[in-house]
Amino acid sequence: MNSVALEIPASRFGEERSPFLSARRVAEQLGVTLTELASLIGVARNTLAAKTGARKVDAALSPIVRILAMAGEMAGGEQRAAIWFKHQPIPGWAGKTAYDLVREGKTDKVLAYLEAVRSGIYA
Repeated sequence: MNSVALEIPASRFGEERSPFLSARRVAEQLGVTLTELASLIGVARNTLAAKTGARKVDAALSPIVRILAMAGEMAGGEQRAAIWFKHQPIPGWAGKTAYDLVREGKTDKVLAYLEAVRSGIYA
């Protein structure tokens, strides 16, 4: 995987003067509320806004940002990646989308699927 290619789009999910990812920007990209995003990543809604929770939120958002960056690279844009994330069933997962799998704590399965597709192996 080319990490440089992923760093540029991923940087769009941060706030100025902060080394952490922005929950607000990720929520906007996905078209969900902060409450929905908190539920998706498994943190309390208040943790998203608390400065003391920035590292925890950053760690929870990081895999989603990686998924969106990879999907955006393959789909041709961030908006298409967000639509794919929320609406496109992943083969072999009984009609579940990336959103569903992330909510179930199976982010690694989504990343593995994207890596396989990127490598030319279709599920």
